[in-house]
Amino acid sequence: MRRAPLLLLASTLACALPAMAADPLPQAHGYATPDSWRQPVEPFAIAENTWYIGTEGLAALLVKTDEGAVLVDGGVASAAGMLLDHMAALGVEPGELKYILHSHAHGDHAGPLAAVRRATGATLVSNAESAVLLARGGSDDIHYGDGILFPPVQADRLLQDGEVVTLGGVEFTAHFTPAHTPGSLSWTWTDSRDGAPLRIAYVDSVSAPDYRLLDNPRHPRIVEDYRAGFAAIRALPCDLLIAPHPGGVGWAPAATGDKHPEPMSCRELADTAAAKLDGQIAEQVAARDEAAR
Repeated sequence: MRRAPLLLLASTLACALPAMAADPLPQAHGYATPDSWRQPVEPFAIAENTWYIGTEGLAALLVKTDEGAVLVDGGVASAAGMLLDHMAALGVEPGELKYILHSHAHGDHAGPLAAVRRATGATLVSNAESAVLLARGGSDDIHYGDGILFPPVQADRLLQDGEVVTLGGVEFTAHFTPAHTPGSLSWTWTDSRDGAPLRIAYVDSVSAPDYRLLDNPRHPRIVEDYRAGFAAIRALPCDLLIAPHPGGVGWAPAATGDKHPEPMSCRELADTAAAKLDGQIAEQVAARDEAAR
């Protein structure tokens, strides 16, 4: 009985409102990526126990130990099935993946982590800065807003700078290198090649693409953080450098021959990135001064 007046009001309003054209809502637009980021390549060994299982343009590494395996980064969201297939081809069943490590929480590197975690039950390791962005699926990124979304995933373990993840005698050391995002993580571990120890450094990105470097309200100390990241990278144990975008540090994953034709050191990477950052700062200072005239 009490609903009758409300129903009568709704009916009256519906009759009184003019007919409106039913235009379609705007089309959704996904995050488009270069073809090379989605082009699988055959897995290949970069050391005795460390394998490249990513795509032509985005790295993902699998480290096999006597107690299971570790995945480092994943690529775009659509790479989940490829990663599982590549692990299987290397003799690693889903339940044998024990840890997932990552570089930074953008969709071109953390995209498949939720699916891989569900399929394997592996422990996802992160730090506090990146864990927040992982849980939001990349939304409200301080530089990109909601422009690089991916399936959200909850981190299982949060690390401090210098903390170590150990599996099967292999120690993966986390290094905070905030030279791309505040939560950027780089990783070092020791493998072997040709019977000799090989210190591998998986170093996160060191770019500031279209970032606001002056008076950034979301990241006031962005330049100081970048310089701290460069200093940390210079100090890494680094016999062999690889990065989330392997082509930027001398790798050619799609090559039929030499996969590492132009090796780069960690110091060289940091110094090159620092010089580029200085150039970007100078450009933004000049643009600000010009606008103030």
